[in-house]
Amino acid sequence: MSKVHVLEHPVIQHKLTIMRDKNTSSAVFRTALQEISMLLTYAVTQDLPTTLREIETPLQTMQAPVIDGKKLVLISILRAGNGILDGMLKVLPTARVGHVGMYRDHETLQAVEYYFKVPKHMEDRHVIVTDPMLATGNSAIAAIERIKQTKPLSIKFVCLLAAPEGIKALHEAHPDVEIYTPAVDECLNEVGYILPGLGDAGDRIYGTK
Repeated sequence: MSKVHVLEHPVIQHKLTIMRDKNTSSAVFRTALQEISMLLTYAVTQDLPTTLREIETPLQTMQAPVIDGKKLVLISILRAGNGILDGMLKVLPTARVGHVGMYRDHETLQAVEYYFKVPKHMEDRHVIVTDPMLATGNSAIAAIERIKQTKPLSIKFVCLLAAPEGIKALHEAHPDVEIYTPAVDECLNEVGYILPGLGDAGDRIYGTK
């Protein structure tokens, strides 16, 4: 578990409880997800590289640190990953953005890729991958495998909920990838959903069920 960072801040946990509640509307769900995502951004970027830029304060000139936005790429696993991506872009508006289209075959529970688009020169960039749920881990594993083909400097994975099974599978496939999440839930049910969980994140974000 050394590569798993569980963010137990009371504000994050409060908003996560709102999202877990089955009576929460899609509008409130989206707002809470965006707010949590902004808070998660702080944790996952603590070691983000910075450069110095000369500025003038009202009193004098100084060398001040700034984030090198061109070095950072946020990659969403479609479609639900966009919910976290939107919140992160509020905090990191200069970050580049990529998308990996994955859907889960409900019979095999395996991930099937249908779309892949990332910025150029990935070998110079740090990557943060977003997907609300780390359940079986199959989608995350497949997406990260695909992203690794572009040879980025580093990869971190951010999710809203994780299951022990997904963490184990992701670490076995990609032991170098750190996981950031507000909660590690109990287990998966027979069809691969996280318990107690919050249901299908994509459906709840977009009101499609």
